[in-house]
Amino acid sequence: MAWWEQWPRRGVARVARVGLNAERLTETAAAMADEVGLEAVTLSALARQFGVRDASLYSHVRNLHALRVRIAIRAAAAMTERIADAVAGRAGRDALVAFADAYRAFALEHPGQYAATQLRLSLEEVGDSVGFRRNVELTYGMLRAYGLTEPDLTDAARLLRSTFHGYVQLEAQGGFGHPREVRHSWARGLAALHVLLTHWPPAEDDAPGGEPAGEPAGEPAGERAGKPAGERARESRNERTARNAEKEHD
Repeated sequence: MAWWEQWPRRGVARVARVGLNAERLTETAAAMADEVGLEAVTLSALARQFGVRDASLYSHVRNLHALRVRIAIRAAAAMTERIADAVAGRAGRDALVAFADAYRAFALEHPGQYAATQLRLSLEEVGDSVGFRRNVELTYGMLRAYGLTEPDLTDAARLLRSTFHGYVQLEAQGGFGHPREVRHSWARGLAALHVLLTHWPPAEDDAPGGEPAGEPAGEPAGERAGKPAGERARESRNERTARNAEKEHD
């Protein structure tokens, strides 16, 4: 028996097709993603869930990618709301722990939706998504409390993102085989991050591990779109100043 026939029997009833629209499709697809994985969600499976032909869905969503973008935007909003509630009124280590715990809880409870938030989306696809923008704003706001400014803000934000993402991915996949409880290692890791953020090393122009020669690496849409306009403007001015200085030197 195919998974889409088994899935409703595992806790989610087959949904009625009355009032079918993009929002209902997205909500159902997000629940399916958590249950069977984002990659297993297809338009055909979704159509079977609603008891309609595949063609009936194309009047509501353009294609599978468009559906996944909708899931990502919806999930980002839910995840960000959870994080915002957790960090409200907190700063420093308390904010870091609250942020991280909310991040981890959402990722483990909603694995399919979390996977959607990690998709590489363009700025046009993200659009005016409040979830993605607010998530970055919360991250930068928390890090500013440690006294960080650019480019250290972005470096620290990337460190946190990669640490949180890598940990929850390994945890979800059963990648930690040592008998020590995973939650204790998580807590110690957050304590170490707090110490690092409190004693952030000074920037070095020739620090190892920089970008290779050639075009600079691009940023995920969420990082670029979420930065305040003032920071993006300062970055652009700094880039122009650097290019002009190079020309004068040449």
